[in-house]
Amino acid sequence: MSKALSSKELEQKRKDIERWQDEIYYSPRYSDDDYEYRHVIVPKALVKWLPKGRLAEEDEWRGLGIRQSPGWETYLSHGPEEHILLFRRDKD
Repeated sequence: MSKALSSKELEQKRKDIERWQDEIYYSPRYSDDDYEYRHVIVPKALVKWLPKGRLAEEDEWRGLGIRQSPGWETYLSHGPEEHILLFRRDKD
């Protein structure tokens, strides 16, 4: 879970999301035998609102304005490019 933010931080986060939400990039979906994948690139201005040292949980990435259908989960960090989130979900 993320740490509690002050009211000033919450207001700044809201403003940042409002400003940058339309700049979130969603890759086309791709798959293997088990999973469907996609990557999402968030504007670097929103990276400060991602958790450090672990993968973002669903409520955290949705809280940044990332919109995806149910079932997606972060599964891997893209190393030095922390603004790239890698997602997967079971292939139906």
